[in-house]
Amino acid sequence: METSVFLAVMAAAALHASWNALLKIGLDRFLSAALMQMAAGAVALCTLPFVAFPAAEAWPWIALSALLHIGYNTFLSRAYQYGDLGQVYPISRGSSPLMVALLSVLLLSDSLPKGQWLGLLTLVAGIWLMALRSGHRAAPFNAPLLFSALMTATFIAGYTLSDAVGARANGDALSYSMWLFSMSGLVMGSVLVAGRGTRVLRQLGPHWRNGLLGGGLSLAAYSIVIWAMTQAPVALVSALRESSVLFALLIGNLLLKEALPPIRLIACGMILAGMLLMKLA
Repeated sequence: METSVFLAVMAAAALHASWNALLKIGLDRFLSAALMQMAAGAVALCTLPFVAFPAAEAWPWIALSALLHIGYNTFLSRAYQYGDLGQVYPISRGSSPLMVALLSVLLLSDSLPKGQWLGLLTLVAGIWLMALRSGHRAAPFNAPLLFSALMTATFIAGYTLSDAVGARANGDALSYSMWLFSMSGLVMGSVLVAGRGTRVLRQLGPHWRNGLLGGGLSLAAYSIVIWAMTQAPVALVSALRESSVLFALLIGNLLLKEALPPIRLIACGMILAGMLLMKLA
């Protein structure tokens, strides 16, 4: 992987951890996620006059990804009801790279050398180690948290592969990203109103600033990732993106006052070692 792509994915990781932290502020988790996705869609909508219209081959993947993002936000918000940021984030984000790696080899003909496989496995092991102890609980896991986090990971793997194929088919990552976010925001808004009625929009109103901030961060983070997946193997980008758990750990500790036990520091070392292996292999 070229250094420019590597650094871009690291920047995306920091942005992604930041908007996830905003899910724990203000509204209930699903409403927060919905607000941010709709805000990201609104920002993306403003860019559409300046980007190309997607190729016909990209539209099925845009539609599929928009639907998969609904499932992702649903299970992510549920997971945060049962665990803190430092626990939910590692489980959900740490499980998806293995799914993506295996499926990308089978479906996309991507390949990784042995050194990068070793780095990927080391990084994933570090992420899971980070989740072994919650910041506020003695017990490492509970069943609803584990189920919701693993379902979140499944949807992450699904939309990651969908967007990799779609962006490659489109030949223009920026165009694909902006249209994807526009459609995702529209779909999320429709699902929200259908499920909770138009009165829910009044609930969201006072929180529009946090929503716009989180939506903008989400838009920037994932647009970078989509571009990176057109430049490097999907499995590699997916795994490196999940180094965002390091940023989530810092945010959880410094801003949300979540505990930082020694085991998570060891996990950080493993994640950094995995990143180094993947960069140098």
